[in-house]
Amino acid sequence: MLRDGAGGIEVLMICRALEVAFASGALVFPGGRVETTDALLALPEDPLGGFRIAAIREAWEESGLLLAHPPGPDLTGEGEFLARLHASGLRPDHAALTHFAHWITPERSPKRFDTHFFVAAAPEGQEPVHDGHEAVEALWIRPEDALAEAEAGRRTLVFPTRLNLLRLARHGNVTEALEAARAAPVVTVMPEPISDGNGGTLLRIPEAAGYGASIFPAKDRPAMGGPWPGQAG
Repeated sequence: MLRDGAGGIEVLMICRALEVAFASGALVFPGGRVETTDALLALPEDPLGGFRIAAIREAWEESGLLLAHPPGPDLTGEGEFLARLHASGLRPDHAALTHFAHWITPERSPKRFDTHFFVAAAPEGQEPVHDGHEAVEALWIRPEDALAEAEAGRRTLVFPTRLNLLRLARHGNVTEALEAARAAPVVTVMPEPISDGNGGTLLRIPEAAGYGASIFPAKDRPAMGGPWPGQAG
């Protein structure tokens, strides 16, 4: 979720609670798993429909921001998100999301994820709030500031988040970022851990994925059980 701030483009991020299993204490983008109702709300012609609806729903659950428009959904069923849509006379705004990236955890990871990232302009007139459970903070921050905070040791970023922030930091405003995302092909990234020759770890990714290079430092060693090499940093 993006907006234009006084100092340039800003991205919505949340701080994960220390008690959660994945990326505890890390600064992340709102997100989560696809649920059954997400697929039911998706457009049948959209191959990423379930992921797209999950992104909208999770953003609402974790930050309170809702990408939606009238009329209300035709679907009936259970669930807090669907109830909110019916109560508001709204349905998910599929077109608001632009596919940005696709990351899969390395083959040898103890726990694996297949993750699609989307970018969208934040809805006007809405302010983010954290849920106080999985997320203990919600904030707008410039990508370069989030990266600097992590570099200084004041924030934790998982590897895909760090690289996606690097891509977003290239753009001066939301319009530019969205246009670039629409024009760029999405190349699947599954990082390959390789040695740096000095006892450390580097991560190799496809250069065609658009991150400006194919080899990046993994930063710190992953937390116990963490799926992403270089999880902290």
